[in-house]
Amino acid sequence: MIEAIDLTKKYDSLTAVNAINLQIHRELFVFLGPNGAGKTTTIKMMTGLLKPTSGRVIIEGYDLNTHSIEAKRLFGLVPDTPVVYEKLTLKEFLEFIGNLYQVDSRNFKRRFHQLIELFELKDRVNDLIQNFSHGMKQKCILAAALIHDPKVLFLDEPTAGLDPRSARNLKDLLKGLVEKGVTVFMSTHILEIAEAMCDRVAIINQGKIVAQGTMDELRKLSKKNEKSLENIFLELTGSAEFDEVIKYLEDQ
Repeated sequence: MIEAIDLTKKYDSLTAVNAINLQIHRELFVFLGPNGAGKTTTIKMMTGLLKPTSGRVIIEGYDLNTHSIEAKRLFGLVPDTPVVYEKLTLKEFLEFIGNLYQVDSRNFKRRFHQLIELFELKDRVNDLIQNFSHGMKQKCILAAALIHDPKVLFLDEPTAGLDPRSARNLKDLLKGLVEKGVTVFMSTHILEIAEAMCDRVAIINQGKIVAQGTMDELRKLSKKNEKSLENIFLELTGSAEFDEVIKYLEDQ
């Protein structure tokens, strides 16, 4: 379970995230927003990479501020940009991450083989990561985030750089994790994926949550009776200017 309570981040006079409240429990929760809306800032605060100006984050009952180590043991993180130790081989990198989380050797071996099979990395385990493409590095980060069987998983644009087969495998994997009781918090710009996969959605705009709920609940918020997540998103995040341009072009 993840809780964000009045979570706020300010930079001088700029309020990047403004007192947001979220409660996510054993579901696939999709976090949406335009560029610069506060998505990545929120994820960084919820994972301890950025200290909030005010507010709290609770991970499986542990306050991230007062029980940071206990909370961080329970989640995996896939950041928006893959950061890896490029002078290690894939196997060495995953062993390093497994040791950080104190995964015992039997469970590590099981998870290692599952993940390299899932992400089609079997033939690259002894290659240096510096020779991997961006998409391959993304697969490394995904495998590292899952190596310790986390109870909570944070993903910031996880399909970026993945080939279609790997993206499909990831979608199937996330659905399976939720069925096993894992809480998944994911941001993405691919609204078709979000709509197909999500249990619930939150939309952030200019640092504030402007909508939150299931797809059916979001449809009820639409003043234009929109049905697709894409159209609902555009309506709720202020697409009036875009609509005016389209209308102008249609009238010409």
